[in-house]
Amino acid sequence: MTAALLGFGAIFLLALLRVPLAFAMGLVGYVGIGLTRGWQPALASTAQVVYETGFAYTLSVIPLFILMGNFVARAGLAHELFQAAYAFIGHRRGGLAHATVAACAGFGAICGSSIATAATMSKVAYPSMRKLGYSDSLSTGVMAAGGTLGIMIPPSTIMVIYGIVTETNIGKLFAAGVIPGLLTASLLMLAIVVITSRDPEHAPAGERASWPERWHALRGIWGVVVLVLVVLGGIYGGFFTATEGAGFGAAGAFLFALLRGRLTWRSLYEVLVESARTTAMLFTLLIAATLFANFVNFTTLPGDLKDWITHLGLSPTMIVVAMMAIYVVLGTVMEELTMVLLTIPLFFPIVTSLGFDPVWFGVLIVMIVQIGLISPPVGMNLFVLNALLPGVGLGNIFRGCWPFVLVMVLMLGVLIAFPALSLWLPSLMR
Repeated sequence: MTAALLGFGAIFLLALLRVPLAFAMGLVGYVGIGLTRGWQPALASTAQVVYETGFAYTLSVIPLFILMGNFVARAGLAHELFQAAYAFIGHRRGGLAHATVAACAGFGAICGSSIATAATMSKVAYPSMRKLGYSDSLSTGVMAAGGTLGIMIPPSTIMVIYGIVTETNIGKLFAAGVIPGLLTASLLMLAIVVITSRDPEHAPAGERASWPERWHALRGIWGVVVLVLVVLGGIYGGFFTATEGAGFGAAGAFLFALLRGRLTWRSLYEVLVESARTTAMLFTLLIAATLFANFVNFTTLPGDLKDWITHLGLSPTMIVVAMMAIYVVLGTVMEELTMVLLTIPLFFPIVTSLGFDPVWFGVLIVMIVQIGLISPPVGMNLFVLNALLPGVGLGNIFRGCWPFVLVMVLMLGVLIAFPALSLWLPSLMR
């Protein structure tokens, strides 16, 4: 147990020294195994982890979904989603903000990345909100929070990684995220209603669209509907696996971008390079986290922690609540994916030993990541918007996100209290 605790301490020390967390986890895992098991087993374990991660068929779903999201963004489908949502609700107070959340939910169903969703909406929605006189704090808060829907509404890169690390069915994880994702979007819209009712001048109403204009806007999102039906419908219906669905989705998104004339040789090169760069980052994190998890599993920490928690006398639900509280605090100071990969080896065995469904716990983890993505001071979505909107100060972005952080914490409590919200759809799968 002491060796594992020293390992965690070493990772945090290296992080403070600005060593990338992937390298910190990998180095500590390798040295930890070497000191406890011998250097030859450490070398063998490292080589095995690298080989198995690089050649694992199930992991091919990650670059395919990333490629699909990049092609979708290049095809301009996000802009059409936003225009369709705005045509129906843009005339209401805060209508542009509502339309942004709706567009984020739709884009999340074909993207799978929170950062990509937030970045895309900064280009699509922010100019319209600024032109209409929306405050920067509300605009950026809505885009940052709405962007997190990209990882709850399937397909989701975080769900794929969680499913692979914990050996949980990815198709069931995708199904489990649908209702929580839609409920989260609804709560975000409710928060917008409350905010705009208190400060109406921050979110003026737009022009009302005629019904012919609305139907015309709806015709523009047929590509999104087709992709969602093919990818998610095929996975839920049992027609193909998540990996095959990702392949169909990437191919379909490529064809949409090509037929719309949005792909040149240069843009195709940029999409492929960006997808390769993101994939390399995720695989490096996965390899490092697996290596560190192997070291932790060699120690007595998981068993000792489980025994200690058992002797506390808390109910199983209270134990999960305590875990979520730890995650919320960690999410304010750590990068979210690294936080999850670092702690799953400790918490997941405890959750399963208490009899909880790993699919339900996976949804809780995704909600925790959503909260972390918009929690100052290290929320990634906040810094993405700050980089893409240089005229908006980071202070404004921080102020705008806090109401939505509270909304997501509330949603986390709802998911803990009512597991059926996450487990009903997976129970209907074959």
